[in-house]
Amino acid sequence: MPYSFDWVDAFADVPFGGNGCVVVHEADALTIDQRTALVRETSLSECAYMVASDIADFGARYYLADREIPMAGHPTIATVASMVNRGMVSEGDQFTLEVGAGVLEIEVAERDGHAPLIAMKQLAPVFGPVSEPAEIAAIYGLGADEVIGTPQIVSTGTPFCVTVLRDHEALRRAVLDVEALEAWRARQDVKGAAVMEPFLVTLKGAADGDTFSRLLLAPPLPAEDPFTGAATGCMGAYLWHHGLIDGPAFTAEQGHWMGRPGRAEVEALGPPKAMTGVKVSGSGVVLMEGTLQL
Repeated sequence: MPYSFDWVDAFADVPFGGNGCVVVHEADALTIDQRTALVRETSLSECAYMVASDIADFGARYYLADREIPMAGHPTIATVASMVNRGMVSEGDQFTLEVGAGVLEIEVAERDGHAPLIAMKQLAPVFGPVSEPAEIAAIYGLGADEVIGTPQIVSTGTPFCVTVLRDHEALRRAVLDVEALEAWRARQDVKGAAVMEPFLVTLKGAADGDTFSRLLLAPPLPAEDPFTGAATGCMGAYLWHHGLIDGPAFTAEQGHWMGRPGRAEVEALGPPKAMTGVKVSGSGVVLMEGTLQL
């Protein structure tokens, strides 16, 4: 059967920036094996599949190369950018999108001369277990003194261990030890989705932003994610909760050292100890349109 798809660069204003994602439309009939196989075929970190929803205006499911992921940021931005491209929604619209983790509120804002700004309200953050700085640092060949504060698992739909590093120099030197990562993961006790890789954060942008981050990935995924929208939401909640930012809104950057600069506007919603969600906003550029034959 033929399935229409768009290849979208999410969290970017221009082609070849941010994080690429294939969005497949009317994909209910595709099997899990077909969905994960397409991720491997594209060599992307994730693909999005639009499906019917009984509880929201639209539905989508997101897959890694080996499993479903309940919530993902750049596939959400990509899905909405694809919908705008195909006339399913328009600039100025507000609607709901059901993903594996629940229902997200979406807004599409017009921007003169630029792709529209797509805002998703991620779920209220859940703060989970903490780890010793030395334990997370060792996964990346770093020293405990290069970690600021205490790493903690945070979820706004998908759990990441937010880890703030001292500076860009430490961030640049980080190299993932997959065996150490898997040993750490095995010790975590988090209900629901499997814990993703730690999200490494610095409190200085790569260009004109306020933060700059990296997500190093274990096989069968690509070695590094250009922009991670779900983890960026978790980071926003963590920084606001722990008093590491002066206000709830800031600009997050990722992917610059990969030649794929990405940018998101982030706003933690509510007081630091009682957030109701995290709004993460970014643009998406449709790079390719086509038909998938399966």
